Order: sequence, then C-alpha cells, then structure tokens
Amino acid sequence: MKESLKRSFASLGADGLVALWLGVWWCANLIEAGCTELANDEAYYHMFAQRLAWGYFDHPPVTALLVWLGERLFGGELGVRFFFTVLQPLYLWALWRLVRPADAVRRDATLFVMLSASTLLLQLYGFIAVPDGPLLASSAVFLWTFRNFSEGRRLAWLWMGAAIALMAYSKYHGALVLLFALAANPRLFARPALYASGAVAAVLLVPHLVWQYHHDWASFIYHLSARNSVFRPGYVVEFLANMLVVFNPFLVPIYVQAWRKTRPQSAVGRALKLLPAAFIGFFLLSSLRGYVQPQWVIVSVFGLIYVAFAYVRRHPRTRRYAMAAGGATLLLVAAVRVEMIFNPLGLRFEVFDNSESYGAIAAEAQGRPVVFRHGYAVAAKYAFYTGGEAYCQPNIRYRTHQWQFRDDDSRFAGREVLVECPPPGIADTTGRVRTVRLANGRSFTWFVDPDFRPVRKVGVTIGGMPRRVAAGDTLRLRLCFSNPYDYAIRVGMEPQGVRLSMLWKHGRFRVEEFPLEDRFTIPAGGEVSHEVIFPVPQRLSGAQFEAGFALCREGYTNWFNGKPVRTEVAAAESGKE
Repeated sequence: MKESLKRSFASLGADGLVALWLGVWWCANLIEAGCTELANDEAYYHMFAQRLAWGYFDHPPVTALLVWLGERLFGGELGVRFFFTVLQPLYLWALWRLVRPADAVRRDATLFVMLSASTLLLQLYGFIAVPDGPLLASSAVFLWTFRNFSEGRRLAWLWMGAAIALMAYSKYHGALVLLFALAANPRLFARPALYASGAVAAVLLVPHLVWQYHHDWASFIYHLSARNSVFRPGYVVEFLANMLVVFNPFLVPIYVQAWRKTRPQSAVGRALKLLPAAFIGFFLLSSLRGYVQPQWVIVSVFGLIYVAFAYVRRHPRTRRYAMAAGGATLLLVAAVRVEMIFNPLGLRFEVFDNSESYGAIAAEAQGRPVVFRHGYAVAAKYAFYTGGEAYCQPNIRYRTHQWQFRDDDSRFAGREVLVECPPPGIADTTGRVRTVRLANGRSFTWFVDPDFRPVRKVGVTIGGMPRRVAAGDTLRLRLCFSNPYDYAIRVGMEPQGVRLSMLWKHGRFRVEEFPLEDRFTIPAGGEVSHEVIFPVPQRLSGAQFEAGFALCREGYTNWFNGKPVRTEVAAAESGKE
C-alpha cells in the first residue's frame, strides 16, 4: 500500500501535483471551518442569509447566498463556511492555469503552491465566510475570460460580461479589478466588443440596481461617502505596516524584485502585474481620508504570486530561500490554526468563548428579546449562538447597517425586552441597570423595558430648511411626522419618555445633538405637523452638516427619523448676536 502510494505520487505531473496539494489545503480548511467559532462579521453575514435578497446594506448578495447554501448541507460553523472553503482550491487552480508555463514541471507546481500557501491573506480568507473569498473566485473567473477576450476568442465578450457582473455581485471592489486590467491594456478600449461585454454586465446587474433604488442607494452612499473620516497619519502608517504583514514580510523582498524584473508579454500578464501596485496605491491614497482594512487589497495577491512565480522559478538560489521562508511560514500558520481551534493560550478574541458569553446574556434575557446598542455583528452572533431574538439599533454616533432594513424591533412592540445601555456614570440606586461579566472578557449592561415601543420608523419631513445658514440665525421649520405604528407617540410627555432632538452630523464621527422641549402627540397610523424654532449655535459654524431630527428615548440609541438635509453653517456676521 505504501509503495503504491509512493508510485502514484511520483507519477503525478505538474497539474496533478498542484491539484493534490490544493486538496490537502482544502481538507485543512474544512477542519478549521468546522472547529473554529465565528468571527463577528461572519455572524453578521449569516444574518443576511436568513432573508435572501438582491442586495444588502454593506455588500452585494453572493456572500449571503453561499452561507444559505452551506446551511442547507451542514449546521453550525461548517454550514456557514463550507462553500467559502470550496472556492479557494477552485480559484487557485484557475490562477495556476493562467500562470503555468508550457514547460511546467513538478518543481514549478511545488513552488506555486508554496508561494500561495505562504500568503497570509489566503490562509485566513480560505475558510472564513466573508465577501473576500467570492471576490477572489469571481476575479479569477474574470481574468480567465479576460485572457480569452484579449486573444479574440469567439463569444469571449459574452462570458467576460457575465464575469464582470459576478464580481459586482461578490464585492464592489471588483470594479477596481476591471479598471486596472483595462488600464494595463488600454488598446482594448478600441474594441467594440468591450462595450458589448459591459452591456451584458449591466443587464445582469439590473436586479441589484433595482434593490439599491428601492433602498435609496444605501450601499453606494455608505461606501463612497459615509465611511469617510478625517486624515490621521496613523491610518497611513498602519496601512503600510499591514501590507508588510499580510503579504508575508519574509517574501516581500522577493515580490519587489520580481515585480521590477518581470516583463509580461500577454494582456492577462500585464493585468496581473499591475494589480498589486494599483491596489496598494489606490488604498494608500484612501488611507488619507479614513481607515483602510488590509484585506481590501486581497486581489493583488494574484499579481504577487504571478510575478514571484515567474521570477523565482528561473533563479535557483532565490527559490531555495522562498521554499525555506514558506516552510517557516507554514509552521507559524499551523500554530495559529491550532490556537484558533483550541485556544491553549487563553486569548480573548472574537472567535473564542462565544457560546458561553452569549449564553450568559440569554440566561439574563429568559426568553425576552434583546435590543443591542450598536454591536450590529454582536446582535447577529447572539442570535446565531443562542437562537434568541435580537435587534441592533442604528446609532448616529457609530454607523447604520443591515438591521435598519429588518422589522425585528417592530415585532417586539408591546413586549418586555432587554435593552443594552452604557454603564451608569454614578451608582444606580434604583437597581434598574444591571451588568454581567462575560467569558470573553467583555461586560454586558442592560435594563428591562416592560413595554417596548419603537419609534425608529416614524418619518420626519423637514420644510423650510435652507441650504446655507449662519451661526446666530433662528430657524423656523415646519415638520411633518408620519407614524406607521398602531400606537400614538407622545413627544415630550410621560410615560413614554420620547423627546424630539435636532441632530447635526458632520463626517463620520462628529454629531451635535440638541434636545428640544416641544410637546405634541403623533396619532397612531396618522400624521401631524409641528413647527420648531431653533437658534443656530456658534459652535456649528464653519462646517457642512447633515441636519435632521430624531425621536429619542433615554437609554436607547437613535438615527435620523426621515431624511436629513445637507446644510452649510457659515460663521456669524461681525456684530451679529
């Protein structure tokens, strides 16, 4: 038996050896997927999969579809992650076929697999259920069709259009893959078939665009503007440090030298070479206006593997170093994988102690729904690990998310719920606020609302709001409130404790909130108009804001009720009070 296996292994050619090692890697990913607890974002995407749609607040729909399909086959973490593990050997096989030289031998196969396995991004994103896996898979499909298109093969434009749409349905960063591939081959812009391919992609994307239209283009607004922050030098430094780590610091010198020396002759080769420089450069510029997550450049690993493989296979000394560095990296990866499953070091991280931690909250809830404060992924993880009812409130001081498109809070109306709140600033002598310490090292603080009455869906239309005001001006605004709930909402009156506040939001983090003393009632299922008088304070001067109103309750978070209005606040004129 042993000799037979040896002979079979020795008989494998380059393609067979790549397939074998990718199969071994896949088995390791399956074990990791089934034995490691979910990360926060994975639970969030699992929440997407509970209600399949053509789009979601943060991402297009492929991730949710893969989770949904996996759960039809398996339960628990493996069901969530199964199809993400399947994608990796497929897209790495496609990459191998793209970069494989005609005279490839077994040594080339071993080198290709070692370079791929030594890339830390591929180790992590080979089994976790996040959009980066589908993006890599769809990008590989696109590069394959792009090669055929550049070679003028029949109907290649049609398949390339489908691949472009698949990238868009996987993750919006797929647009960069398309743009950079074309930028590396500008002559392709002269081909009419390129525009026919774009038309195919546009037709296939119609369902997603319709979803975006019905949800006020939420995803595009979020990614293009709502994530913007302010310039912080630390963002740039952290981005560059992350690039050094995720691409493996042992191999970065090889990548740099290989990128300089490689001179691709094909269109797909030129595209692959440009991808690392273009992605890193693009997101380096993006770090000037906000934090950049390191995995956003993940498609550039295709280009790095391509140039490194093409260069290293021709330089025996460099090959020996790459294989040794790769072997050392795999030993470290194996240790990390063991830690992620068994946690012998007792680390506190989001993939550890989930059942115990969320079980402790469920024990306090005793079957009641739990309304989380701003942990959109935490609420999803609570639901996954306990099966309990949960909702996450959109928070004007943090961000909004997919929960705003769900009706969980409406279904909780009239019931007794647990509401997460900040720890009290002083001792709570009433005993209303309680805290439990969780196994993951965090604390959960809550109070019980015996008669939960959400106000999130009340619409507020603002009349008379100018596009430009000055500090010191007095605004007279006519507000129209529409109440979709089957109960009246008493603003400024007990027992509901709902107050009206005016919110001025600048960028991602600055929020100015001004509680108002107005008192009125919004009838159940009806509308009411109310005039608000608001003097513009000096501290708002010199900035642009999204200005709007919110119905607020003590202990709860809130977002704008209705759509805010973009307004610029100028400084007060000289001599003006």
